[in-house]
Amino acid sequence: MTEQVVSENIKEVQLAGALSERYLAYAMSTIVARSLPDVRDGLKPVHRRLLYAMRQLKLDPNSGFKKCARVVGDVIGKYHPHGDTSVYEAMVRLAQDFAVRYPLVDGQGNFGNIDGDRAAAMRYTEARLTAVALALMDGLDDDAVDFDKTYDGEDEEPVVMPGVFPNLLANGSSGIAVGMATNIPPHNVGEVCDALLYLIKHPDAETVKLLDFVLGPDFPTGGLLVETRENIIKAYTSGRGAMRVRAKWEKEDLGHGQYQIIVTEIPYGVVKSDLIVKIAKLLMERKLPLLADIRDESSDKVRIVLEPKSRSVLAEQLMEHLFKFTDLQINFNLNMNVLDADHTPRVMSLKEVLSAFLKHREIVLIRRSKFRLSKIDHRMELLQGFIVAYLNLDRVIEIIRSEDEPKPILMQEFSLTDVQAEAILNMRLRQLRRLEEESLKSEFEALGLEKASLESLLADEVLRFQKIAEEINACKKAFGQKTALGARRTQIADAPVVVEVPIEAMVEKEPITVVLSEQGWIKALKGQIDPADVKFKEGDKLRLSLNTYTTDHIMFFATNGRFYTLLGDKVPGGRGFGEPIRLSIDLPEDADIVTMFIWKPDEKLLVATSKGKGFIVNSSDIVASTRAGKIILNVATDDKAVLCTQALGDHVAVIGNNRKMLVFKADEIPTMSRGSGVILQKYAGGKLSDVKFFNLTEGLSFPSGNGIRVERDLTPWLGRRAGVGKIPPVGFPRSNKF
Repeated sequence: MTEQVVSENIKEVQLAGALSERYLAYAMSTIVARSLPDVRDGLKPVHRRLLYAMRQLKLDPNSGFKKCARVVGDVIGKYHPHGDTSVYEAMVRLAQDFAVRYPLVDGQGNFGNIDGDRAAAMRYTEARLTAVALALMDGLDDDAVDFDKTYDGEDEEPVVMPGVFPNLLANGSSGIAVGMATNIPPHNVGEVCDALLYLIKHPDAETVKLLDFVLGPDFPTGGLLVETRENIIKAYTSGRGAMRVRAKWEKEDLGHGQYQIIVTEIPYGVVKSDLIVKIAKLLMERKLPLLADIRDESSDKVRIVLEPKSRSVLAEQLMEHLFKFTDLQINFNLNMNVLDADHTPRVMSLKEVLSAFLKHREIVLIRRSKFRLSKIDHRMELLQGFIVAYLNLDRVIEIIRSEDEPKPILMQEFSLTDVQAEAILNMRLRQLRRLEEESLKSEFEALGLEKASLESLLADEVLRFQKIAEEINACKKAFGQKTALGARRTQIADAPVVVEVPIEAMVEKEPITVVLSEQGWIKALKGQIDPADVKFKEGDKLRLSLNTYTTDHIMFFATNGRFYTLLGDKVPGGRGFGEPIRLSIDLPEDADIVTMFIWKPDEKLLVATSKGKGFIVNSSDIVASTRAGKIILNVATDDKAVLCTQALGDHVAVIGNNRKMLVFKADEIPTMSRGSGVILQKYAGGKLSDVKFFNLTEGLSFPSGNGIRVERDLTPWLGRRAGVGKIPPVGFPRSNKF
């Protein structure tokens, strides 16, 4: 019997369909009820419920504080059935003046700090609402917005806040939902009000014009917005984009040419203690060569002290270097993804956000006006009855005293409505002496004028938006740029110009001697050392050496056609035999170093293979930024790179190990940034031995015997590139080297 009942309750469904249906329900719940703010009030449900619960507890700015635990208890008990920790964290954030541009909660006690320290437990802290929060909720008692049942059906909560404060843009919002996210920066409420007022007068205005008023984000931690006007326009027009924000700093003169840099404001969202730890770590790892030390001297204001490595380091160079490698500069990724009035998530432009807010304000104004009209009609009805009672006071008293059911008698004799008769019967005796015909008539006339004004307002859109403009102006006066809270904090600066930091500024310039052994061991010795005095491991000997400086770039050309770059300061030093060069560069096991030289700008170099193919490359194209090097000369599997020499002269002499020499014009060799090259000289079973550039008028010089011989008549060897050549002049070295 039990099995039969169970089998009747089982329904066969596709697993994929069931998963999709349930995941979609979860996704929509996350998007609508947790992560994305409403475009009208800029709040998520948890924030809205927090503020409403505090209002119900009468925690206005003029009242005393109440324990945060009391508020959190009311929120999770009546409105928000979630964990107390998450609710308290949301409440704490609304009170942090470094996290929220216009705090909605006034906290008393430890609510955390910019160093990332957490707030004290909710049983220790107290809170109340701010004037901004009251402005955001103004109109809740006037039927301005809809109310929904709470999760348990025992109470009601507002669907949206009705207030005139433009909270979405003023305080911003961030959140991650399922498949979408939002990240809206805070803005200056005075600037937002100016844009709203302009949009009321010019409904067709585009975002680019509104950005004349809303200059960009205004973060609670200040800083500098260093983004181009074009990028800002693009971001606010599309609703998405990145904007660079950097720390604010100043140079503090210490005398005698010395100085230190003081950082007074850091980018929004950066935890100060983490920032200092990360910079200190980079400093210990020697990745910030311009910086000598960092100290935190902050109190209630940020004061981070940066000491340059030397007084020759320019402050601008140091800061540009730090902006590049640390969180002293961040990218704020704007994503204005919000819920519209229909609770549909979508990315809006600045104009769409402002227009949605104005539409909300119009709806609120209409509802409040209708609510006020109903109150006026009710009061005017009562006043008419009071006037009748005043004019016939003795008769009214007589009826009340003599009749068991005076209400229908009063209604019949004086043509009163049920409401009027009930109000007269409910009056206390002490109120009878207050009845004065003139005061009653004055109040009636005043209400009549207000009623006519409200009816005109409801009938005329122009009048409605004039009223909305007045409310926005009042908001601007209360919280705008002329107030201590509303003054702009984030300054607008020009987009940064890329400052090239010279190696000399980052590395102390010292003379060194770099030696490379036959077995591939490399080291740098301080000073200008004679390579003959350098000791090597047993069985090893000197291959190449350079007298250079720690600020120079050392170039290595390998048989695989790659150039490798190593800063002189990074060459292994110290005592001993040095280190294998393969620990400093990613040189394959089947490749070897051909030559080592100092990189110079605006230099031309010839690279060539053993089969006599090559080309000229500019030195600016060979610098490698990684350990893997940079491929310049494409080498065949049965070939290898064997030569790299300076290309300076109008002619070039080429000789192979077959002892044939060819001379031709240098401009016959192409200049390339990468490739296989062209044939310099043809060989029948031979290989390239050497190449030399020279000026034909000066002749070709080469060692001969114990001296240097200069061959001026080169007619027998002159030809075209890719020729075979002829036997070199008498006395040419048997090594076939120039």
